[in-house]
Amino acid sequence: MMPRRLDAPPGALPILAWARDVPPGAVKQLQHLALQPYVVEHVAAMPDIHVSEGVAVGTVFATERHVAPGALGGDLGCGVGGVRFDYPAATLDRAALERLLATFARAVPVGDAVHRGRGVSPPDALAAPDLSTHRLLREWERLAPRHLGTLGGGNHFLELDRDAAGDLWLLVHTGSRGVGAAIAGHHVRVAERLGEGSLPALRTDTPEGVACLADTAWACRFARANREHLLSRAATVLAEALGREPDRASHVDVHHNHVAAETHFGRALLVHRKGAVGLAAGARGLVPGSMGTASYVVVGTGEARAFRSCSHGAGRVMTRKEARARIRPASLAHALRRVVFDGDRVASLIEEAPAVYRDITEVLEDEADLVTPVLRLTPLAVLKG
Repeated sequence: MMPRRLDAPPGALPILAWARDVPPGAVKQLQHLALQPYVVEHVAAMPDIHVSEGVAVGTVFATERHVAPGALGGDLGCGVGGVRFDYPAATLDRAALERLLATFARAVPVGDAVHRGRGVSPPDALAAPDLSTHRLLREWERLAPRHLGTLGGGNHFLELDRDAAGDLWLLVHTGSRGVGAAIAGHHVRVAERLGEGSLPALRTDTPEGVACLADTAWACRFARANREHLLSRAATVLAEALGREPDRASHVDVHHNHVAAETHFGRALLVHRKGAVGLAAGARGLVPGSMGTASYVVVGTGEARAFRSCSHGAGRVMTRKEARARIRPASLAHALRRVVFDGDRVASLIEEAPAVYRDITEVLEDEADLVTPVLRLTPLAVLKG
């Protein structure tokens, strides 16, 4: 799908959308962003665009010398990681999948659960974070050991899938947990005091802007370490049960809430992505569907007009409140009849029902000039946050 131009107010930058349907609320958010004095080139909307706090999920934009902490979401560095096992997934019957899911649930803190006591020691690369304030450092010291290797709630998941060749895949979707929320909240408050524009942004030639970029980078490192820890823990469970180690060469990991220094249109820019993935031409990424629909390994095309970006998933078409009002537990159970999940939680999982999300096939059709799907992953069992 070629991008289409959305209506932009007088004086605003162009808005390019790779989406057949952009909700009116998201259009307003895109228009507001396109009016900000620090945004350059244009604003890009991915095919999974939908309304969110401040900036719509599925938004990509760039600046030259500003960082807008309120445009990145609270779960900095949130993303998806996955790895393949050279193991015939078809040999896992429902009972075996249920046992594996139960073992995952015991091994991985889910939802609001965190590690007790001293928690988990962060990897050496994260042992001495250079955060900008003493308060953030204290928050890191308090939260990082308790939240590293935890899934969190909402749409976060740990999932087993089958690829087209019949091999087993392990996927995890999570982010920076309380660490990222503390860092994001701090810099949003600073920007509200000192920032420019009606969506406040900090100049990167000021101490506040430098600190925001540096602290956000630490949150993203923590998010990636969190996914790696979860993948490693779940892979150990699988190795013990199946007698197979993961194929390390197959490992894929992508952020979808971050800011990155990149070169576009011949100049150095800071690309902000909220609910979007940055993929250089030829780079692999993951685009998840929902609990009951396929996910895809994709390869980026490097489309310049999208700032070399793509969707981060299927994208919501219902709010959580709408889902609770419109979807019945029996309907969700029927939709997931071929997927192993915790049936005792069916009422609480309504907010993440497949009907809440766009058709992943349509999303991929809309971004055909952004990514090429190379592997379809069919869900077998899912542990939700």
